[in-house]
Formats: sequence, structure tokens, C-alpha cells
Amino acid sequence: MRVCQTGGTTLGKRSEFKRRPRDFYPTPYEAVLPLIPHLNGTRRFAEPCSGKGDLVRHLESFRLECIYSGDMHTGKNALARDSYGRGKYCIVTNPPHSRDVMHQLIEHFWDIAPTWLLIDLDWAANVHATPYLWRCTDMVVIGRVKWFANSKSAGKENYMWARFDGDHRGGPQFHNNRGGAAPE
Repeated sequence: MRVCQTGGTTLGKRSEFKRRPRDFYPTPYEAVLPLIPHLNGTRRFAEPCSGKGDLVRHLESFRLECIYSGDMHTGKNALARDSYGRGKYCIVTNPPHSRDVMHQLIEHFWDIAPTWLLIDLDWAANVHATPYLWRCTDMVVIGRVKWFANSKSAGKENYMWARFDGDHRGGPQFHNNRGGAAPE
């Protein structure tokens, strides 16, 4: 993150857009599509960083059942919950991308249920990700995301869905949904 001439922080290392309060960037429908085949039969989910509910609506359009939706700005602190219900479910969320907050959420969620987070791909290439990667089961690359509906182009960062599980050890399997087959 860079500091602007005006004193505010910017969205990313190649962006001149000012960062939004609480890292609130509604999840575009196109960013959800690559995740769907990787949910592996999971039909229920919790969304603890739901903002205005865009991700919930997108997942529900695939007949997934939302068993919990909440957000810090509505007084529902994701770090204060140890469960989102009974039975099989996963957590699916587009969390705040401030590293300190995101890392706390990863550690908290992986002990509750398998968790899919929409995060920037560069995160995995930095040393600060090392303590978390061993519990990351999958990385589904989705490429650049168009965060602003009225924008002419997508953002300048690549994104992924990263799945974390407290019972997993050994690091992630990489899924490149950007086209092209893996070599045999």
C-alpha cells in the first residue's frame, strides 16, 4: 500500500485510487464464478464479512444456503464467534485486506470450518504469508477483478480464492482458472 500525495492510502501498489474505509469492496459476480466448482458439494455457508451482502446474493444464486451473514460495521464481530451453526458448512468471505486483520481472521476461521477467502494473489508470495500457507488447501486463481462496476477496466492486481482448513497440513494445491491446461 502506498501513501498518496494527499496523505491517504491507496488501494494497491499500482493504483492511484484511495482505499475505501473498512476495505469495503463489494464482491463482483464474476469473481465468484471460478469458486463454484471447488465448493465440492458444500451447500451451506457463512459469510462473516458480508458488507452489503453481494457475495451472499451471488452464492445464493447457485442454490447455496447462507446460514449466517454479518459484518463489523453492523456490530457483528467475526472474531467474537466460535461457530456459525451445526452440520456441514464452509465460510466464504471477501475479508478486509489489511494484513493484520486478514491474518487474525484466517487463524480464527480455520478452526471453525473450511474457509474460502477472496484475497490478492501476491499475498502468497510474501514472507508474511508463510505461517498461513501450510493450512491452505487450495488456491483458485481468478486473475484481475473489476471492483468498480462503472470502471472501464479491471483492477491491476490478480486475485484468488484461498481455502484454509485447521485440519490440513502441507500447503495448497494450485488451480489456475485463467485458461490453459496443466502439462502432463
